Amino acid sequence: MAVLSGVLAGVLLLLAAPRAYAGRDGLVRQQVTFRGGGGLVLHGTVLSKNGAPGLEPGIVLVGGSGAGPREEYRQEAEAFARAGITTLLYDKRTVGYSRLHVDFGLLADDALAGVRLLQSTSGVNARQVGLWGFSEGGWVTPLAASRSSDVAFVVTIGASGYDPLRTQAWNLTTHLHHQGVGRLFRRTVAGPAAQFVASTGLFPAAGYDPLPVLGRLHRTPVLALWGDHDTQVPPQESAQIFREALARAGNQHAVIGFVDGGAHNGHRSSDGFDRIGGPLFHGKKLGELTPRYAQTMTSWVQAVAASHPPASSAATAPGQALATTPVPGHTWYAWLAPVLLLLSFAAYPVSALLRRGPVLRPVGWLAGLGLLAVMATVTCPLAVYVAGNGAAAPVVGGRPALWLVAQGLAVAVVVSACASAAALWRRRLTPNWVVWLRLAPVGLAAVGFVPWAVWWGVAA
Repeated sequence: MAVLSGVLAGVLLLLAAPRAYAGRDGLVRQQVTFRGGGGLVLHGTVLSKNGAPGLEPGIVLVGGSGAGPREEYRQEAEAFARAGITTLLYDKRTVGYSRLHVDFGLLADDALAGVRLLQSTSGVNARQVGLWGFSEGGWVTPLAASRSSDVAFVVTIGASGYDPLRTQAWNLTTHLHHQGVGRLFRRTVAGPAAQFVASTGLFPAAGYDPLPVLGRLHRTPVLALWGDHDTQVPPQESAQIFREALARAGNQHAVIGFVDGGAHNGHRSSDGFDRIGGPLFHGKKLGELTPRYAQTMTSWVQAVAASHPPASSAATAPGQALATTPVPGHTWYAWLAPVLLLLSFAAYPVSALLRRGPVLRPVGWLAGLGLLAVMATVTCPLAVYVAGNGAAAPVVGGRPALWLVAQGLAVAVVVSACASAAALWRRRLTPNWVVWLRLAPVGLAAVGFVPWAVWWGVAA
């Protein structure tokens, strides 16, 4: 009986073990599971070159923002594996990660768990396992490397040198510029709207600063690349930040480079807004992985694995159509001001329902138009953050159509305020607490609306 139990246990173990399959492309693919940060089970694929002699270096691919299924990075994984670099790509966690919650530390723990998995994989040199990070992964992989000496090197593509909110504001304004949206609305998106988003806590990890982490990469070789058509992070400014931060850290093996004809992900693009060739992913083209891009990464990793990491260097950066702008400081009044305006304008129609105090038609118009103007002013630029730059369409005269409506409402508020003041002057109401209670909130809202509208750019 004991012998039978042992046999059954052995069979079950064999069935549960990850199976490796050799494909016609000369690559071996092995489906794996491992525990990431917080013990969450993650699923991935290990790719290696079939029949590769000796121990290979390894690399863990860390994807960008969003759901991040492993298929999105299949081209990179196959390029590394064909070059003799065993590669792990895995499905990004959905537990503890969402549009409203991002924990770079938790994502870094997932990446380090992947490193440990490759270190224990047969045929991999445990001392030469590194990380590759794309976009958001460009914040995660340096953080992971700063936490563990197990990370032998770091490769990034499309990493930002700024915090996530400033980066996203630049991304959105760059796409708005491409759509023909003028400077004034772009200023609102990158300024007051970004400040509002940050102050309400609606943007996850808004203020994460990558500089301290880069400053801790003293000895880890780094290859930082950007597509010269990157339209989602500022390539010129980010490259300068990486170069200066790593130099200050004393890192003598930091290579800064650019991918000719590359988009944000380094794949082929004519201008950064399109993708040329390559597979479809969720109905959109990923673009073709250019041979030079793949060769740059794989040859650099091979040099590091051979104990000959290239010395620090920096290629000439391409130009940027737009420069980034710092996001205004996070303050409580950024969200409180519009809330107070809405409440103050709403006080007049509410008091009308209660039949308290005099009723003046111009003041009623002022209250109603004020409510609409505040809501339209805040909603239009915030929709760009929620729905992406496409929320600005259609564009009329360099401005989103909804923004033109908001500007028209702002003008109407000022006209209604003047008409209300004239009506009050003609009525010569006897001042008492009922009159003040009825009219003071909407009057104060009308006065406060003007500087607030100027700040938000709707009055420009």
